[in-house]
Amino acid sequence: MNPTLILLRHGQSTWNKENRFTGWWDVPLSDQGEREARQAGRSLRNLEVPVAVAHTSVLTRAIHTCELALTEAGRNRIRLKRHWRLNERHYGDLTGRDKAETAAIYGVEQVQRWRRSYATAPPAITDDNPFNPADDPRFDDIAPQVFPVGEALKDVLERLLPYWFDCLTPDLRRLGCVLVSAHGNSLRALVKHLDEIADNEISGVEIPTGVPILYEIGADMMPSRRMAINERFLSTDS
Repeated sequence: MNPTLILLRHGQSTWNKENRFTGWWDVPLSDQGEREARQAGRSLRNLEVPVAVAHTSVLTRAIHTCELALTEAGRNRIRLKRHWRLNERHYGDLTGRDKAETAAIYGVEQVQRWRRSYATAPPAITDDNPFNPADDPRFDDIAPQVFPVGEALKDVLERLLPYWFDCLTPDLRRLGCVLVSAHGNSLRALVKHLDEIADNEISGVEIPTGVPILYEIGADMMPSRRMAINERFLSTDS
């Protein structure tokens, strides 16, 4: 039987609800986000998906989503691995800002380029931004030259691929069924790699919150089949 990879974007966070750029800042799930996570777990249970190991970012919203989903799926005793390479895109100095207010300042087109383009990074975060995550002890092991100050999706893919090849691929081969609970942009980056999506087409890919996406992985460690447990996957609604 071919390995199965399950991608799960965390449920709605409190800052998703408030329409703010979040990035590497740590915020909890909203009540709706918790419900979405539990529903994702029920979907996995109903499909009888035998998750053997779960990988998350180090951010609370991804970890909590994973824990709630695994509990609902009856797989809450499996091993959970966390790594910063699965973190959301670092939104630079946009972190903490209201998206509508940011569009009013910089213009809708510019903000859309920052949000959806492949290679355009937001302005680097400043030291006086109150939501600068640089002092978060969870990131102490990241070398200064590697620690991002603002990322385009291209940058996210570059820092995520080593984790795909060195950690996720071996677990898929050895254990057979792997869950990745992460974020809209870290999962967009991985989907770009898996589905070989062109740079100029990735802007139209949206990963919905709380919707498991299943990939059957072939011998070459690329997808042989994909199924989303919801028709919203790959919607162009941004």
